[in-house]
Amino acid sequence: MYDVIVVGAGATGCTAAKTLSENGYNVLQIEKFKMPRYKSCSGQLIKKTVDLVQEYFGAAVPASVMCTPTENRGMIFTNDKGKVFRFEQPGLNVWRSSFDNWLAMKASECGVEVRDCTTVLLCEENNGIVNVTLRGEKTYTETAKFVIDCEGVVGRLKRKILNNTPQYITTFQTYNQGSIDLDYHYFYAYLQPELSEYDAWFNVKDNLLVLGVSVKDNEKIGVYHQRFLDYMKEHYNLHIDKQTKADKWLMPHILPGCNIDYGVGRVLFAGEIAGFLNPMGEGISAGMESGYCVAQAVMHHFDNVEMIYSDYKERVEPLHSYMKRQWSFVAKITDAFSDMK
Repeated sequence: MYDVIVVGAGATGCTAAKTLSENGYNVLQIEKFKMPRYKSCSGQLIKKTVDLVQEYFGAAVPASVMCTPTENRGMIFTNDKGKVFRFEQPGLNVWRSSFDNWLAMKASECGVEVRDCTTVLLCEENNGIVNVTLRGEKTYTETAKFVIDCEGVVGRLKRKILNNTPQYITTFQTYNQGSIDLDYHYFYAYLQPELSEYDAWFNVKDNLLVLGVSVKDNEKIGVYHQRFLDYMKEHYNLHIDKQTKADKWLMPHILPGCNIDYGVGRVLFAGEIAGFLNPMGEGISAGMESGYCVAQAVMHHFDNVEMIYSDYKERVEPLHSYMKRQWSFVAKITDAFSDMK
């Protein structure tokens, strides 16, 4: 029997798994996709994330996971009235597939058993253990004292446990060969409601221009994306020679109050699946921090479920407060997010 089964091999899951394993716990980490697995993400590591990688994994982010320009210098917001806000901050530009795979390798080096191409079908708690039904090449069961669900917003386990359907934002972005009159070292977010139903963005990865929009209604993706392209052509001389790829993803719709789901019984939630997400989809730092906090809570109160939840909530309170302040700040600079004040 495992001490803990961690579901998901992203930044959240790898942080939780490594923290537990290096402190002597027997950990199985489950990932439904084959590693390295693809994730639609800007891959912009803010300074806080870079610092957390050093703290939790004892190493700097390696050059092998980065893309050009490797240096990210901050974010530039344009609000619904066209006013520009610049936030200068050193960071890095990575491919999430390579970055997450490196984190999983670091976890494996600490003794975590990483099992990819495996889906969690069901968790059933019984007499102080959790029976976890898995499907890989066959369907089978593993047992653990605890499960930490770090699947991210696309995971199904939490929906099955709570029997609910969360609210999502759909993101759509294209990768393009071309040119534009913007500094490639920044991540740009556009909050005008005519360009998206949430936000639109531009960044660069290995000289590919990434242009994306997020919507609440999937049927409006094409309309908003074309509006955004037209806007960028008019204001920044965007020229596209060729579209090389397009992808679609989901992120949680953060509602006023920024409520967090900590878990149910011996199944705990961390990262986006719990509700930790900063404005403009920055979830890596929040995921890593919440993954570390839940691991610490389990380690300190392994035989007391009630104390685990109390400790977990106390440990993530600074993160939760930071998240609420960030959303409140965005609400102050744009009416598009006024409900988040």
